[in-house]
Amino acid sequence: MSTIKFCSNCGHAVTRRIPEGDQLPRAVCDHCGTITYENPRVVVGCVPEWDGRILLARRAIEPRRGYWTAPAGFLEIGESMHAAAARETAEEALAEVEVGTLLSVVNVLHAAQVHVMFRARMLHERHGAGTESLETALFREGEIPWGDIAFASIHFALERYLADRRDGLEHIHFHDILRAAH
Repeated sequence: MSTIKFCSNCGHAVTRRIPEGDQLPRAVCDHCGTITYENPRVVVGCVPEWDGRILLARRAIEPRRGYWTAPAGFLEIGESMHAAAARETAEEALAEVEVGTLLSVVNVLHAAQVHVMFRARMLHERHGAGTESLETALFREGEIPWGDIAFASIHFALERYLADRRDGLEHIHFHDILRAAH
């Protein structure tokens, strides 16, 4: 349900109704006619790898405080998804990464979010807990704390990453895929 109560253009109260030519209820200002669209928020992250091990961070914030996750967070206006994934990794895990190819896209309906995850290569082994993390660690495949992964979308991304790695697909880059298509 919408939390929008006032028009962002003129400040008057809005009503929920289906505007002409639309099919869904929107926040409509009857004073100036502005329609406010509510869309999912984009969360971007990556699965960083160093020497066959995957970097995870244990969350210091809610939701899911104390659970493990791959570095991820909200995409900022004017920021590319690759830049956001690298920024979130630096903030949450104090690690520098080269962000690679797209790994997974998950529509998280209950949270009104879309989670986009990329493959990434750590530029060095250094990592540590940022302000949103309790600790960080590098895990071999058999060491991943599967029962303590914070979110289903991260669980899915980790599974895909490991399956791709087993199939030898971890080093495919966008330019390789584009060349192969032509």
